[in-house]
Amino acid sequence: MLKYLVSFLVHMIQPEKTQSHRKVFSRFMLVLVAEIVVFSLLFHWLMLYEGREYSFFTGFYWTFTVMSTLGFGDITFTSDLGKLFSTIVLISGIIFFLILLPFTFLQHFYIPWVERQKKEMVPRSLPQTTSRHVLIAGTNPIALNLAQSLARYDMQAFLLCGDMQTALQLIGRGLNAVLGEYDDKETYRRLQADRAAALVVMDSDIRSANIVFSAHEATPDLNIVAGVETLEARDILRMAGCSHCFHFYSLLGEALARRVIHPNRRVSILGHFGRLVLAEAPVMRTPLAGKSLWESRIREDAGVSVVGVWTRGVFSLPRPDTVFGRSTVLMVAGTAEEVSAFNRMLSKPVEKTVARQPPAIIIGGGRVGVAVAKSLARRGINALIVDRKKGIQCGDIPVVCGEASDLAFMERTGIRTTPSIIVTTHDDDANIYLTIYFRSLRPDAQIISRASLDKNVNGLHLAGADLVLSLASLISATVVNLLSPNRVLMLNERLAVFRSKITDNLAGTTLKTSGIRNKTHCSVLAVHCRDGSSCINPHADFRLKRDDVIYLIGDNQAQQLYKAHYGIVMPEEPSDAQWQADAQLEKGEQA
Repeated sequence: MLKYLVSFLVHMIQPEKTQSHRKVFSRFMLVLVAEIVVFSLLFHWLMLYEGREYSFFTGFYWTFTVMSTLGFGDITFTSDLGKLFSTIVLISGIIFFLILLPFTFLQHFYIPWVERQKKEMVPRSLPQTTSRHVLIAGTNPIALNLAQSLARYDMQAFLLCGDMQTALQLIGRGLNAVLGEYDDKETYRRLQADRAAALVVMDSDIRSANIVFSAHEATPDLNIVAGVETLEARDILRMAGCSHCFHFYSLLGEALARRVIHPNRRVSILGHFGRLVLAEAPVMRTPLAGKSLWESRIREDAGVSVVGVWTRGVFSLPRPDTVFGRSTVLMVAGTAEEVSAFNRMLSKPVEKTVARQPPAIIIGGGRVGVAVAKSLARRGINALIVDRKKGIQCGDIPVVCGEASDLAFMERTGIRTTPSIIVTTHDDDANIYLTIYFRSLRPDAQIISRASLDKNVNGLHLAGADLVLSLASLISATVVNLLSPNRVLMLNERLAVFRSKITDNLAGTTLKTSGIRNKTHCSVLAVHCRDGSSCINPHADFRLKRDDVIYLIGDNQAQQLYKAHYGIVMPEEPSDAQWQADAQLEKGEQA
């Protein structure tokens, strides 16, 4: 209470901040004092009229008691004129003391003080000791999701807001928000942009160009990452000073297309971590459907290890008795050769199988839908776009106009025979609605859906989607992987690959006796030994040695458990030199 009282008094005595409010309040108080003096003089005159006399102070006492409506009743008038005067004083007191005075006080003192307190909650600059932080220009839901994802990976992120109210709302949600103008060079200097890891711009193309240009002019060496709405904007933002430009809608479309079942290419590569290759493959329409991990003999026949199992959006570590269902998606790890062998194990050797298949149906002809269609065409998969709008241009890929919820129309497009349905509209509610509808029509089809926000991923899985990819998760994964090379590989909104150096608490134990899997729910993907050798998919009897680098996969909770039990010690970059060389060699071979 004392703290707030002192703050309020300091606010009142600062003339440069309260001058206009003090003038209004002073005028009001002057009128009120004048009224009290007049009423006190009239009180004495009317008391003399009634034949009574009181002291000068009594006049003020009577005026205050009547105007404040206390009305002790110890001094009263007996004449009608005196009672009329008392009534006038009482009404004046109600108006001035009970209405005007509180309103004036709140309007010109309390509310400005509260607003100032709120403004002081939002920083306009960062301490000079702040470094390796990430500035995010944008406050849309995807930008907020990115800030939360960065926080999960121990990266300090600050959302740059242009207005006070938005900044206060973000702070109330537990996010770091700073106030500043996007196009003001001084803003980036106050936010220590020269020490920042990156500036991520998530806004419209025109506004992003202004933001990038201002930030680059203020800090030429700043790493600037931007997402663009159109492909043409990439060149403009690069000329403005952007370091990395991504058309995330195209990336999402390509990612969705890679998940479409291809009879000859079943495995989809998720990422590389040195020589380690991470991939996923749907079990649908493969010999693995209905088998357990032990019965599938995947490791014996292909060499890859099944490090995770996705079932309708739920990730779990596989056990020998884990049965692969129709909607199961396997996540495997191994070398490039082993992943290729696993693809041959699942794929059909029949030539021209794809050409005989009915086309995959893409619901939505927007940026993501067109990107899916073009990516499928490059893979040799026939596709058909369905959209309610006319005039969509997608090269040689056919486009039909109509309502996706019209059964007769969809039957004419081939909904009864298509092997895959990809729902790509930008409205998550519409995607859930259509997913439920298509699942009821085609229980046997592969349904892949796009989600704009991570919070709707589970809802789409429950609606019947076999695979769901989130735009927000894709953006977060791209930025996290860009900012943390060789530190963490974020695969989606829940799953990531990370590494740590072996310390005394694990040195000398085998993978089986270490308890890593039981205690942390992480899977060990590989071990890079201190002598330069690497062991991908180590067996249970592999013995860990001090200063070896272990590579693991798990969700955010699993990483926190590993950190709590064993601690995450980041190895020095030279300790991973061999894997870096292998990665460069692998890239050259791929090129």
